[in-house]
Amino acid sequence: MKKRMLPGLMLLACQPVLALDLVGTYEQALSYDSGIAAARASLEAQRANIDVSRSNLLPQVSAFGDASYIDTNSDNLDDDYTTIGYGVQLTQPLFRADTWFRFENSQFLSESAQAQYSLAQQQLILDVATAYFNVLRASDTLTTARATEAAIQRQYEQAQERYEVGLIAITEVYEARASYDDSKSQRIAAESNLDIAKERLARLTGDYPETLENLEQRFPLMRPEPMDPGAWERIALEQNWQIQSTLYELNANEATLKAAKAGHLPTLDLNASYGRTEINGLDQPGTALQGRGTSGGATTEGVISLSLNVPIYLGGGVQAGVRQQRSLVDVAEQTLRTVRRDVRVNARSLYRTVNTNIESASALEQTIVSRRSALDATEAGYEVGTRNIVEVLDAQRNYFIALRDYANARYDYIINTLSLKLTAGTLSPQDLIALNEWLSPAAPGIEALANEGETLADPTAN
Repeated sequence: MKKRMLPGLMLLACQPVLALDLVGTYEQALSYDSGIAAARASLEAQRANIDVSRSNLLPQVSAFGDASYIDTNSDNLDDDYTTIGYGVQLTQPLFRADTWFRFENSQFLSESAQAQYSLAQQQLILDVATAYFNVLRASDTLTTARATEAAIQRQYEQAQERYEVGLIAITEVYEARASYDDSKSQRIAAESNLDIAKERLARLTGDYPETLENLEQRFPLMRPEPMDPGAWERIALEQNWQIQSTLYELNANEATLKAAKAGHLPTLDLNASYGRTEINGLDQPGTALQGRGTSGGATTEGVISLSLNVPIYLGGGVQAGVRQQRSLVDVAEQTLRTVRRDVRVNARSLYRTVNTNIESASALEQTIVSRRSALDATEAGYEVGTRNIVEVLDAQRNYFIALRDYANARYDYIINTLSLKLTAGTLSPQDLIALNEWLSPAAPGIEALANEGETLADPTAN
């Protein structure tokens, strides 16, 4: 199957932006990422190698020339003269099996490089989306960490006030302080993780955007189509670019094995030449040179010939080369089996993982509602003295953890969906364009939920 990836979207001119979307990030990566550039250069090199291999099957035309000075001394001849010869020569291979199989090898290697380039394009799409949403993930984690720290700080301050008027014991103040210190360390770690996530995105784009557009809260989590892991497995086995590349590499090794075996075969070439030889300085007419037909001191000659070469014994190199290449073919066959097994497992696993992400997001939506209600009830009970500070702190922490986990489930769904399409060989820039429609600089993100306690709309669409 010889399909080709789209070359990508139009490159975006470098200019400072306040909020960068997913498509803009991908456009920057297309012009900056060294991995896609290396894959493109490798493809161009392999295409040029086809022309190099083909040239050994085409006619070879060359010009030749020579000049000699001859001094002859004998009993009946004492003379010196010069000869100048020049002409053109053509060689056309008629039968060179090894050369033909090497040309076939270069064609397979070019197809393998094309598959690797298509894979690099798809991998860049996945890498950009992963880095982009990991920045949003880290930003959401930092938001919840800050909200947790602020909420626990308020509880710590209230605990101190209550202790000062004798309403609670000092142990509750210690509990609140311990929770506050722990939330502060979590916030510091979240800040570091956000910086690291931005660095990884900048590695792909070469730029550090001030902000990224957020994912809309109503982004739908769709089931993979077709809804059958076996169907995804079959698609992947047919279209996965890693399988295609490895298969072409196997074909290339088999062609090289044929070339090695062809070392036992004869070669046949057609040769044609046309030249002129001039003799200057021959003073003695009637010498033996005149008998050679050197009329006027110059001769012209045209020759057409066939050259046959039959190898008989080449020191055992041909047999050794065949054994070596047969082993390399075995390596390529085993590598292809491994790649196919990995693709089969990945396709089925990612299909199930995407569905698990959808179910997790749906469950976490309900968890947010429940934990918000539990937090409100616990805070109310604390006000009237039926709940203690530890229960309030735990309720606050659990609520913010639910917010964070819900956001992570959505990001995991996006990344795993793209990974599934990459495994199936169907990932394209259109998938980024579709995702980009659900990004907006005005999207409130998780911060509004953390600060205001809003509930989410149903994110699933079955």
